[in-house]
Amino acid sequence: QVQLVESGGGLVQAGGSLRLSCAASKGTFSNYAMGWFRQAPGKEREFVAAISWNADSTNYADSVKGRFTISRDNAKNTVYLQMNSLKPEDTAVYYCARDLLRYRATMMPQNFGSWGQGTQVTVSS
Repeated sequence: QVQLVESGGGLVQAGGSLRLSCAASKGTFSNYAMGWFRQAPGKEREFVAAISWNADSTNYADSVKGRFTISRDNAKNTVYLQMNSLKPEDTAVYYCARDLLRYRATMMPQNFGSWGQGTQVTVSS
């Protein structure tokens, strides 16, 4: 069973940047697509970004395109989310997630089913 641990959240002013990291337990990472999701207070969890198992392709929610970048380092079993030009509406708990199946080419939000504990991101105006 995969274990995912997010880090890098915090408080930042609007327009600022943060880099989130998600470390996966060994042997459970390199063959799977990885994703980031977020959940704001009173709202449902929403998809943010995903990256294929070999980093050949990425997928982003419209709300973060051009501002956020997902990347991965398979040697370190870690996926990253670089967040630039942050807005107050980006405030949420951010979760990383792993695809349920290995080597899957598509990166649909419903493909992900293993979750970390989340890291809080707060953007002040």
